[in-house]
Amino acid sequence: MSNGHIFIRVAFVTLLISSLIVSIDQLGIAAGMLELPARAEDISPKQVGDQAPAFTVRTVDGEAYRFDPDNLERPTILVSFRGGWCPYCNTHLSELRHVIPDLKANGFDVLFLSNDRPEQLYSSLKLETQEDIDGLDYIILSDANIKAARALGTAFIVSDELIEYLDEKGRDYEESSITKYRALAVPAVFVIGVSGEIKFVYANPNYKVRLSVDELRHAANELLANK
Repeated sequence: MSNGHIFIRVAFVTLLISSLIVSIDQLGIAAGMLELPARAEDISPKQVGDQAPAFTVRTVDGEAYRFDPDNLERPTILVSFRGGWCPYCNTHLSELRHVIPDLKANGFDVLFLSNDRPEQLYSSLKLETQEDIDGLDYIILSDANIKAARALGTAFIVSDELIEYLDEKGRDYEESSITKYRALAVPAVFVIGVSGEIKFVYANPNYKVRLSVDELRHAANELLANK
């Protein structure tokens, strides 16, 4: 057998193995989706006293961002929202921007987790330049693969009715967790101590009701007072 034929066979086998690995990974994710609650009301989010889970999400550039609760340098606030297509999320983000500087001044890191694809993360905030983005006091990350929401216990299966409603409204949820896995995260807030322990949780299946700025500030102050 010639060296050329050997090379082609090796390349083919390598490609086949890579395809199988991807397929197995996709099957694993699909199987995991089957385990999700069918309704937002049936989620079981992580609770106060639990150790926060580790997970990997994506930056606006599509780069991997690893959240490791066992190696936090500062207490962290995780805020999950559905995406820029959700007007209630946009309103909540606008409200929270007023408290973020105080939280960071008090030593907190603040991470926002969106179910949008990476390139959609900042569009709803109408940030047109890199300077605008760099001026934010928080980081927005993509959980379009719903891995963070699954780990936090806030993920659920999206109903046909919701998809039909979004289509009627012309909402851009392309390549979000909805189109990828027919799943969403219930909007939630987790306040996590530097040890990785969850100190405060707010997760409301009613996406129209969000944690207020005052309630978030109070939860942060409680953590600082009980260090």
